Amino acid sequence: MTKLSLKLDKRTLSGRKVKSLRRDGIVPGNVFGKGVTSVSIQVPQKELQKIAEEAGETAIIYASIEGESDPRPLLISALQVHPVTSAPLHVDFHQVDLKEKVTAAVPIVLKGDSPAVADLGAVLVQQMDEIEVEALPTDLPSEFELDVTSLKQFDDSLKVSDLKFDKTKVELKAEPDEIIVIAQEPQAEEVVEVAPAEAVEGEVPTEGAPAKEGETPAPEQEKKEPKE
Repeated sequence: MTKLSLKLDKRTLSGRKVKSLRRDGIVPGNVFGKGVTSVSIQVPQKELQKIAEEAGETAIIYASIEGESDPRPLLISALQVHPVTSAPLHVDFHQVDLKEKVTAAVPIVLKGDSPAVADLGAVLVQQMDEIEVEALPTDLPSEFELDVTSLKQFDDSLKVSDLKFDKTKVELKAEPDEIIVIAQEPQAEEVVEVAPAEAVEGEVPTEGAPAKEGETPAPEQEKKEPKE
């Protein structure tokens, strides 16, 4: 992956005043880390959106902070977005030591076509879409690819143990027998029979409806002449 870089400005506004930043297309945020003094920062929304798509939560971003000569190695720790527009609202960067291991959630991406789906109409149920790992920041994988072409029958599954990665550099924080994806037989739709409506005992028939045997006909309403 290409080395990712980003320019961050120091932020002076805080609290409710940051709304004015967002109106101007600026996203407020913070930089924190072990043994690091936290820094309030701000970054243009478009630049943040672009680099967040490229980096995810596992790629190192070398950020130049206003007034500092050396770039800092950062991971996106948290990105708060608008629930409707998905525009970034706030970002937290975690400054890392490139020589110390960190934990991060790595996405799992399914690849290929499952014969169980194509031939039997099975439904692929992905029970894990990401997995927590521990590694040096520069060894964090961007994603795990999992080939589903081996899923040929109902209840065939792929587990954590089926993931392929460099075990000398990356440690998974999950049990090997945990299921990631399984081919399940589709459930038949349940047909609900609706019984015909029956008259409730004592119910008065609506006007004009014939009375049933044993029932008293409903009295006709008195017809009134329209007023002039």
